[in-house]
Amino acid sequence: MLTPEILDTFRGLLDEAKASGDREPTAMNLATADRTGRVHSRIVLLKAIDEKGPRFFTNYESAKAGEIAENAQVALCLHWKQIREGVQVRFEGLAKKVGEAESDAYFASRPRGSQIGAWASKQSQELPDRQTFDDRVAHYEKEFAGREVARPPHWGGYVVEPDRIEFWYGATFRLHERIVHAGDGTSWSSHLLYP
Repeated sequence: MLTPEILDTFRGLLDEAKASGDREPTAMNLATADRTGRVHSRIVLLKAIDEKGPRFFTNYESAKAGEIAENAQVALCLHWKQIREGVQVRFEGLAKKVGEAESDAYFASRPRGSQIGAWASKQSQELPDRQTFDDRVAHYEKEFAGREVARPPHWGGYVVEPDRIEFWYGATFRLHERIVHAGDGTSWSSHLLYP
């Protein structure tokens, strides 16, 4: 569980990033590794954070979900170059699926087009041509015409329960400040790193 101090620090930085004009302040790099050790990286969006950790949502049949199923140890990195001299926040820990009620609630808040897209996309699978996808979108638009779009059973959220968090504050001449918080499941310790 994140301490109130760690959570407050992160939320304060996120608020600064949102106020800075950053076009996508919730964008974060998600790194996973498959069973062979091959590392994969992509951008996902932070949708919530609390004392358990940051959350993102995706297709549970996607490549990233398959990698998480094989190796739940993941890393997240947010980078806000428009605040201060640049700030990074890194989370490392276990990714776990959130409960169905939480996934349902977030899915219901998404724009209808994104909801339809969650049904239409066989995320990460090979697509023979764009028309095939467009046809799938049209199919689900027709299927859900005049009613709410239910959350697909293969779609939902993950929470990353961190055991390591680093706040990286940029400085001129690369004399950065790095503060690491390490958790062992019951308590957190903090220390500085050389830049």
